Amino acid sequence: MNEDTLSLKGFGMLLRVVAVVSSSVAAILSTWLPLVFGYSFSLISLILLLILLTTGAFLIHGLLTHIFNDITDFESGTDAHSPALLSGGSRVIQTGTLSAGTLKRTGWILTAILLAAGSVLAVLGRYELTVLILVGIWGAFSYSGKPFMLSYKPFAGEWLSLFPSLFILGLAAPWIMLDSIPLWGFQNALVNALWCMAWVMVHHIPDIEADKKALPEKRTSVVFFASKFGISATRIPAVLYLVTAAAVVLWILFTRPAAGVVTMGIIIYSIYLILRVDVEDVTEVTAVEKKLLLSAMITALWLGIFA
Repeated sequence: MNEDTLSLKGFGMLLRVVAVVSSSVAAILSTWLPLVFGYSFSLISLILLLILLTTGAFLIHGLLTHIFNDITDFESGTDAHSPALLSGGSRVIQTGTLSAGTLKRTGWILTAILLAAGSVLAVLGRYELTVLILVGIWGAFSYSGKPFMLSYKPFAGEWLSLFPSLFILGLAAPWIMLDSIPLWGFQNALVNALWCMAWVMVHHIPDIEADKKALPEKRTSVVFFASKFGISATRIPAVLYLVTAAAVVLWILFTRPAAGVVTMGIIIYSIYLILRVDVEDVTEVTAVEKKLLLSAMITALWLGIFA
């Protein structure tokens, strides 16, 4: 009975609810809300859609992604050296809540179930759901799983794993419900995916020394900039991704001024926070990361309301 309780606690820790809500669920809501306010779908069908997408997000972006990430970062040693405030994995292995072996078995079983579900959906002609599952699995496994371990390579993890997974999730609601994806769907999905990439870069800053000690070295984009240009340059990746998001918002300003003005203000404020943070103060960086998570959520909801 105690082991079952510990397992349930461990899987709860693995989900990392705040991170998933601020990224994946935010991306879903950003393109789900326009369907509520601007279309005549029944509320029941939209609620069922939200439940479906949110469940998938927690299974893939929450559970599966963090299982593979925890295993790899445990084996490389980076989590052992992490300051472990918001960074450093879920800590289920370090605290003895779940073993690495349990995580590996669970990860492969969950992957098999998801692949089976994707195959059934393809047979039923729901190709969009199959693609969502496959891209989600790719993002989860390629980010940390061997032989890819893209999170251990600068720029590769966020662009080849994180971005496609978040972007396609952002497109999911209109893709499933409409004949074609509207312009606001692409715009919102782009901004939210880039926002996620930005706060993930800040998330990596406290782990620079831990990532350098890993075997193999976890050479994130943040570690790359620190090695090339010094510790103060670790803020550059996050700023670059927010500037890229701002470029998309300039596009939005021409079609949805109310959405664009507020979103641009949030991005400018967030860049200001990143530029002024003491990157060597773990507590201060963590406080800024929390503000960025909240800002990302507000951005996604605002874009969804003013689609």
